Amino acid sequence: MRRIVILALSLVLSAAVAVAQGRAGDFPSQPLRLIIGFPPGSAADITARLVGAVMSDRLGQQVVVESRPGAGSSIAAEFVARAPADGYTLYIGTSSNVTNTAINPNLRFNFGKDLAPVTPLTILPLILAVHPSLGVSSVEELIAVARSKPGELTYASVGPGTTPHLATELFSVRAKIKLVHVPYQGSPPAVTDLLAARVSMMLGVASTIMPHVEAGRLKALASSSAKRSHAAPNVPTMAEAGLPDFEAGVWFGLMVPAGTPRPVIEKLSAAANAALASDDVVAKLRAQTFEPMGGSPEEFARFIARETVKWSAAAEAAGLKN
Repeated sequence: MRRIVILALSLVLSAAVAVAQGRAGDFPSQPLRLIIGFPPGSAADITARLVGAVMSDRLGQQVVVESRPGAGSSIAAEFVARAPADGYTLYIGTSSNVTNTAINPNLRFNFGKDLAPVTPLTILPLILAVHPSLGVSSVEELIAVARSKPGELTYASVGPGTTPHLATELFSVRAKIKLVHVPYQGSPPAVTDLLAARVSMMLGVASTIMPHVEAGRLKALASSSAKRSHAAPNVPTMAEAGLPDFEAGVWFGLMVPAGTPRPVIEKLSAAANAALASDDVVAKLRAQTFEPMGGSPEEFARFIARETVKWSAAAEAAGLKN
């Protein structure tokens, strides 16, 4: 009897493997939906369309980008988390998902469990910029001024709980300084007030900050990226400026519903990495201040784990945890 049970289980397992392999071999047999949590024209949309176009060629099926904005990308993430785990519904995961989870761990879905990582795609480095009237030319000088005037220097963010907000809180913790947060609804009003010197500083994406730096209206002190950004090659990294291991950015990566067959994930990852290896795609990304990433599902999973620890600590330091 025991042998019969073992044989039956073996046959069931073999059948399941055969089905999974068959699905992967036939995959994809229809167009794929790539869901983003931000409006058309956003950074997530740019990443999705540039990478998705090459993926379409590699997979032999069209990758259709679909926008479902709202709640810092949580609406889109929940939609994909509840979709069939067959590889036909994809998601552009983002640093916003990690910061949202860090602030509110009681969302209606579990970002870390309900979505499976496929490939890290792009990252937008943040540039620490100040108004020239502040009279500082380096991170070291900024920290010195902040320590001499605790609680007096202000910083703009594009909204509470966003990556730039938490990155500035992380900066203040690492630098042992006290700054005052002034939140805005998006980059335009935040940059407008920084240009008018109504706030002292801002950590903003390079595409927003660098045109004003190049025009002499703002001064860039450091980049949040691990290496110098192609968008700001003359701006030192935070590590070079005296804050080792400081790394932050607005990132985007390809994800699928948890439970998607591994062979399907591998096929999607290979197509996404092929896009990021394209000279044309890389040139177009860097022209818009993105840095291409790329990597395996395991590498993306480890990256998300590190980001989760980092932003949870930053959210707690900022008093934002619910």
